[in-house]
Amino acid sequence: DIRPLFKAMTEDGFLAVCSEAKGLVTLKHSTTPFLKVEPFLPGHYEVLDLKPNGKVASVEMVKYHHCRDEPLHALYDNVDKLFPGFEIETVKNNLRILFNNAVKKRLMTDRRIGCLLSGGLDSSLVAATLLKQLKEAQVQYTLQTFAIGMEDSPDLLAARKVANHIGSEHYEVLFNSEEGIQALDEVIFSLETYDITTVRASVGMYLISKYIRKNTDNVVIFSGEGSDELTQGYIYFHKAPSPEEAEEESERLLRELYLFDVLRADRTTAAHGLELRVPFLDHRFSSYYLSLPPEMRTPKNGIEKHLLRETFEESNLIPKEILWRPKEAFSDGITSVKNSWFKILQEYVEHQVDDAMMANAAQKFPFNTPKTKEGYYYRQIFERHYPGRADWLSHYWMPKWINATDPSARTLTHYKSAAKA
Repeated sequence: DIRPLFKAMTEDGFLAVCSEAKGLVTLKHSTTPFLKVEPFLPGHYEVLDLKPNGKVASVEMVKYHHCRDEPLHALYDNVDKLFPGFEIETVKNNLRILFNNAVKKRLMTDRRIGCLLSGGLDSSLVAATLLKQLKEAQVQYTLQTFAIGMEDSPDLLAARKVANHIGSEHYEVLFNSEEGIQALDEVIFSLETYDITTVRASVGMYLISKYIRKNTDNVVIFSGEGSDELTQGYIYFHKAPSPEEAEEESERLLRELYLFDVLRADRTTAAHGLELRVPFLDHRFSSYYLSLPPEMRTPKNGIEKHLLRETFEESNLIPKEILWRPKEAFSDGITSVKNSWFKILQEYVEHQVDDAMMANAAQKFPFNTPKTKEGYYYRQIFERHYPGRADWLSHYWMPKWINATDPSARTLTHYKSAAKA
């Protein structure tokens, strides 16, 4: 579903590919002491000329897939026939058919299936649909769902409501600020990035994956990743100047998933030997969603992902207050009501990075110069593990259409957190 790929090629034509960059960084080659390792672009294939001596030369790089393209296998799969047209009831019906199919086709495994459940819209829809499908498939175990947070966090309370509603065997993983901060080094090593929002949001996912691996026999894990990019779920979409620009931004986010959310989801779970499956990024579901008129997909009545919520309004899959729960910034969702993960990190890095270091940041890190102490701290850790590899990240993830210096949703005027007093 979501595995990134890296390649390294020496000047004299030796090629190596690996799903993790760290697997290539350690390679030694006599003529190239510093191997250039770069991400292999999703949706592309490369034509190579293989020489008799085993060396290769790149002939061309070809783009073969765009997120809007309906996959060719759509002609042969056993999905119920979709209804034509863009009447709202027709669209909702088609989305339900395709989402059900997206979950169903990912049940193929001999290993036990579990599900991450934050209590947000996306993971709740995945968990509820998954549990229904497992029952229909007469699987001999109860679905286990997993939530993580600090004590009293909005995510834990919301996830508990969903688990009670759908009848899963639910586990809550508590962590404190010290455990979160201690995990940063391992998280950045696993992620192979220093992007601020990716690191910030990865700590909870890394710790919950560690718990699942250590305490359960779940190996295949379902999750709600990809929905925010596809269905315009980020809070800054409220600021989009037009439906067409919102559409363009949604597609850009999907193209860059391999640098940000998909990277986070894959690396934090794979670090603990888990295999993630993400139904929202199913090719048929996502290509159909992107084929809808742009104005159907924008936030409505001050609520993001309105179409997705409306689609499941009558289904009773999840509680109504969860179906219409506004998006939380991840750092607030897992937070305690007393202190946010965002704030905890700011307070910690304040003592790790001084003003003199920040004043020298552009000289020390000329590429993607960190603008905040938190960014500087993550970059230091990254450079310790992967010196000279800063170009793996082309740019930081930042919200659009606003003057932001920080990627957190907390900095947006539209944002209201359940965790705020």
